[in-house]
Amino acid sequence: EFVDQQMECVFQDIFPDAVKIGMVSDKELIKVIAEKLKEYKPKNIVLDTVMVATSGSPLLKPDSVNALIEELIPLATVIETLKNNLFSLATVLTPNIPEAEVLGNCKIECEKDLKDTAIALYEKYGCNVLVKGGHLNDTATDILCCNGEITEFKGERIDNNNTHGTGCTLSSAIACNLAMGHTMQESVENAKRYITGALQAGLNLGKGSGPLEHTYWLEIQGEK
Repeated sequence: EFVDQQMECVFQDIFPDAVKIGMVSDKELIKVIAEKLKEYKPKNIVLDTVMVATSGSPLLKPDSVNALIEELIPLATVIETLKNNLFSLATVLTPNIPEAEVLGNCKIECEKDLKDTAIALYEKYGCNVLVKGGHLNDTATDILCCNGEITEFKGERIDNNNTHGTGCTLSSAIACNLAMGHTMQESVENAKRYITGALQAGLNLGKGSGPLEHTYWLEIQGEK
């Protein structure tokens, strides 16, 4: 009920130019989010399918995974069917490799597998898909299947142990770029460039895997 009220407040006051959905662990929350998105039909939706931790541990219960697939992923459709009151959006799923393996019931071990999985998920769920390759040891390539077309986003692999929140940051950056009117390909490219800079900044806070330097860009701007 509270999430329902929160979304009502936002959509009725300052209608968002983009919506990014991160980890939602409860199936009832997933359902209410889906209902509100159907009601208000925002233009851009980025669904970060947060299901598996970097360590490989599952983050969602099986019934929540099913709700994610059945309730939220269909909202990211790129197929417009006015008769059924569905809406075509500049939307994308952003699974990492363990999540893509769950969604596609497959195994990803190389860049070719990334491409094959991106295409398979696009065809299976009818939506744009960005499969992130960061879990592979020899690449930092992400693969986007957008409207059936494959785009590779090569990236520099940064030697930085502080990578907490990279996936969440990337999906948020994609949503921000879509909100500014960029194409899907431009949005992913800009977001990936931002992530690379945030990793290269080398922020080192606290113990364990710390966060990225999200404000590095502001510091660069201040120096000019």
